[in-house]
Amino acid sequence: MSKIHAVITGVGGYVPEYVLDNHELSTMMDTSDEWITTRVGIKERRILKEPNTGTSYMAVKAAEGLFAKTGTKPEDIDLILVGTTTPDYIFPSCASIIADKLGIKNALAFDLQAACSGFIVALTNAASFIETGRYKKVLVFGAEKMSSITNYDDRTTAPLFGDGAGVVLLEPTTEELGVMDSLLSTDGSGSKHLMLKAGGSAYPASLETIQKHEHTIYQEGQYVFKHAVTNMAGVSGDIMDKNNLKSEDINWLIPHQANLRIIDAVVSRTGVPYERVIINIEKYGNTSAATIPICIWEAEKKFKKGDNIILTAFGAGFTWGAVWLKWGY
Repeated sequence: MSKIHAVITGVGGYVPEYVLDNHELSTMMDTSDEWITTRVGIKERRILKEPNTGTSYMAVKAAEGLFAKTGTKPEDIDLILVGTTTPDYIFPSCASIIADKLGIKNALAFDLQAACSGFIVALTNAASFIETGRYKKVLVFGAEKMSSITNYDDRTTAPLFGDGAGVVLLEPTTEELGVMDSLLSTDGSGSKHLMLKAGGSAYPASLETIQKHEHTIYQEGQYVFKHAVTNMAGVSGDIMDKNNLKSEDINWLIPHQANLRIIDAVVSRTGVPYERVIINIEKYGNTSAATIPICIWEAEKKFKKGDNIILTAFGAGFTWGAVWLKWGY
């Protein structure tokens, strides 16, 4: 019997219309376009401004685009996985809200929280569900409203983050296509260096936590940067070595869009030339779990059936990993 693989058969994406560029940011805090660009490579980011809307709003927009392109119907979907750190509510899950808004009634739906690694963790889990033979059409989202947890008085973190959503449709195939392998890791000792301090069960919301901005991103930048460089670059090389893949075998490298200098390290470790690296950080900033699926959505027309693609990410937790997939169409 042929092995079942999980292959991407469609993609969708959405970014908000409002553009917050470095010039506008420099009117809000002590920063400049040159300072931001030289340190992280970001020129602008998208911000969701529609009132009373959250991450699910963007995810639904992305899925509607995917449905229109692929002819997929809500009743076809039997599983929804959402990688997100910014769900609409602590509960119910963002996935359940997305299912309701899309009219999906026959699916298991749940969120996965692995910070910026959320999409590749969700994709790997979704592939495992498909490989069992029990699920046939799975939506895998990376979606974030990072502006909702960004402190715009903090010049070290505010320039980094933006909002957006991406989604892929995953289906079974017996061809040698789809998710071929993955390496995922966690080092919980990194937790205290990148976190949202308040609002959980250990440190519930209070007037004091709000006044101290403890519901926004806390990051020790240099510590996180050092570990991101080491682990993202390392795991990207490791998955290639494990599968006897050389740089010339890789058609596309899609790294998490956190910092151009981190991407440089990944490129150096893998040997994949820059013309085969998907980068859009200058337009969207760091959209956390959404960066990789947004890259896939934007670059979809560049891919050819059978292309070898490496996805790699690093995020809070610390979590990091890489996925090797072969493009399906």
